[in-house]
Amino acid sequence: MKEFSHNLKLAWNYVKKHKGKLLLYLLCNVVHIFISVVAPIISAQIIVKLTNNLLVQVLQMAFVLLCTEILRNMITYFSGFLSQKIYRESFIDIQTDLGREILKLENSCIDQNSSGVFIQRLTNDTSNIADVFNVLNIYLTHILTDIGIFVAIFIIDKRVFCFLLFMIFVIYIIEKRRTTILNERDKVYREKHEEVSGFVGELVRGVRDIKMLYAEDSFMKELHRKVTDLNQYRYLMMKENRGYNFLSGSYRDLLDMSMIFLLVYFIYLGDLTIASALVVHNYMGRVTSIVNYFGILLEKVKNFNLSCSRIFRIMDGEEFPKEKFGKKHLKEVQGNFQFQNVSFSYLPDVPVIQDMNFTIHAHETVGFVGKSGVGKSTLFSLICKMYPIQEGKILLDGEDLYGLDQESIRGNITIISQNPYIFHLSIRDNLRLVKEDLTEEEMREACHIACLDELIDSLPNGYDTLVGEGGITLSGGQRQRLAIARALIQKTKIILFDEATSSLDNETQNSIQEAINHLKKDYTILIIAHRLSTIVNCDRILFMDHGHIEAEGTHKELLKKSPEYKKLYEAEMRD
Repeated sequence: MKEFSHNLKLAWNYVKKHKGKLLLYLLCNVVHIFISVVAPIISAQIIVKLTNNLLVQVLQMAFVLLCTEILRNMITYFSGFLSQKIYRESFIDIQTDLGREILKLENSCIDQNSSGVFIQRLTNDTSNIADVFNVLNIYLTHILTDIGIFVAIFIIDKRVFCFLLFMIFVIYIIEKRRTTILNERDKVYREKHEEVSGFVGELVRGVRDIKMLYAEDSFMKELHRKVTDLNQYRYLMMKENRGYNFLSGSYRDLLDMSMIFLLVYFIYLGDLTIASALVVHNYMGRVTSIVNYFGILLEKVKNFNLSCSRIFRIMDGEEFPKEKFGKKHLKEVQGNFQFQNVSFSYLPDVPVIQDMNFTIHAHETVGFVGKSGVGKSTLFSLICKMYPIQEGKILLDGEDLYGLDQESIRGNITIISQNPYIFHLSIRDNLRLVKEDLTEEEMREACHIACLDELIDSLPNGYDTLVGEGGITLSGGQRQRLAIARALIQKTKIILFDEATSSLDNETQNSIQEAINHLKKDYTILIIAHRLSTIVNCDRILFMDHGHIEAEGTHKELLKKSPEYKKLYEAEMRD
């Protein structure tokens, strides 16, 4: 109960802005409770008067019942409207907040979890939280209505009341056992569902590679195994639930029959009038359903607690740690970088960067070269503060990177990767993601510099052409050029090119290289390249090996003083 109270307070933060609608919704349900208690009494009176041949009074009571039912239908319609409005707006707020919190997670946390973990919690669990007050109101209304009826039966006949009390107690035991077991099963089911969702997401994103690898059968076998396991577990849950429903339903039917015998016996003794027996009989189903509603409410509460636990474990940052930024803000970033004895590893005892030291000056163009796996891309991730370093310091304009706010770092650094992610939007909307008030002139200029304008002009819908998930309708080079245009629109002071021209043909690469040369005087530019021809004109080149900077200088200087660099360059020339 303490857990539920705590979670309810958290959920209330999303509903309280709609408390006016919620109060009106509660008022509707109070009226509904009153009608639910009165309607069976009117129905019983109609039957009594009909048996006594009081036809005029039957018609009068029938008209009253009609008006009562019309009022109930109107209340139901209006309360449903309010319920959906509260749910929809709360659902949007919770999903938006959870999406924002997911974006704050440390990258290592994202790396270690399947996408299904976040997809299921964002789509399914948020619904349970948004709907909790509506659910509570619905089932509490039913329970309160049935309690009112229960009191009415107590007034009519205390012996019948005691019998119903015994019925309710037994059904309660069955329902409580059912909800407790199913709640434990549901925890496991959701974890299995997350695993399947994550695998399906990977299958869809990697469908082209799967086809090219001719691995359809392997993936389908794995998908079949996971889906079978999930649905087999769900089948066992439903089988268990059916068993409890059968037990509860059979017991209820037996007691209903016993109640009829009891009513007939009391009428025979003259202790109960036919009219009172009819009222009790009309109410009987509603009274026994009080436990059913209570069981459903208990199930909903446990379901709500489970959803809250899964969502707020992401939000509170204990199990899913968040990125941490400092409070210092740099009004104007120049672009000076300094690495002081920096060490980093993704896995314990497997260092990627070791005791690294170097300096980058503002408006300098610097190339990073070295064999694959020496930590070049990791270096860029550390500059963007994508991962926390284990030792040392990284300084931006003389300030510790870990003391700066998010805007000072990521608002001033753009990274263009070897495989940039292009969203399933139009070209225009992909560019607007980085600048909402993007003008037509700015967009065309950036695309021209990125050598993308000719391609766009050839498309039937131009800038409004959809590019597919991951930019699949574009070639690798076209995706990189779109990413470059996106970076140019950001107009950050620091631009990082991580193999950003690797998928470009020589002619386009030369054009991009020329564009980069035009940017030199205004930006700090860092370039990772396997093609040494793309960085020979850099102000400086840093040669990396085994997580260290082994040598630095211009292209000509490195050819003289670094045998390893010379070997790389000569190997490229031979190719």
